[in-house]
Parts: sequence; structure tokens; C-alpha cells
Amino acid sequence: MALTAAWFPANQDRFICIYPAYLSSKTITEGRRIPVSEAVENPTATEIQDVCSEVGLNVFLEKNKMYSREWNHDVQYRDRVRVQLKQEDGGLCLVQFLSCKSVMLYAAEITPKLKRRTQKTGGGDQSLQ
Repeated sequence: MALTAAWFPANQDRFICIYPAYLSSKTITEGRRIPVSEAVENPTATEIQDVCSEVGLNVFLEKNKMYSREWNHDVQYRDRVRVQLKQEDGGLCLVQFLSCKSVMLYAAEITPKLKRRTQKTGGGDQSLQ
């Protein structure tokens, strides 16, 4: 479920931050946090939000938040996603996501399969023919 700014709690320690750079095919020094074999080409915060909310995690998109290692200040590189991993009692929200890394790996696996990504590649090929 996607959340709004008014809902976002003051107690944010149950939420993790995911910047698109964490899942990208950049180098580790540029911010990638998953293996390069799992990396996604140009992920966006909106795509990460969609993937996480689709699986049932509480997510919040924070607009205009820049990753500190991001040298490019274009609009497409802005924003970050906050994902709730733990409930108020300290239990996990979803059992399959034990850590931040497990959420990032899941998002990296599903993001290339998103409908808008497959339509972009499919639509471009058809127009060339």
C-alpha cells in the first residue's frame, strides 16, 4: 500500500531507505548494494515503489531526495523509497523479507519484468519494423 506524506510516522526506524542507485548497474563505489549480476539498468524510485507495494509492503515515496553519491542532479535520479520492514511490536511485516538486502534483491528481480518496461522495449522494436 502506497502511503502519503501525512501518514508517514515520526518513528521511522521501522522503515528502510532504498535509493535507485542501490539496484542500478553502477559500481559499488557509485552506490550499488547488490551483486552486479542482479543489478537493474536505470531503475526509478517509482518502479521500486510499485514492486514493493504490489507484494504488500507499506511504502512511501519521498520526492526530491538525492543519494549523496549521485553526481547527476537530473529529475530521473531523484527520489527515494521508504519501506516498512517491521511492525510496531518489532515483528516483520512480511516473513519473506528478513532484511533490507532481501527487499532490494526482490525489487531488482521484479523491476525488469514490470509491464511498462516490457512495453517500452516491445513498442520500440515494433516501430522499427
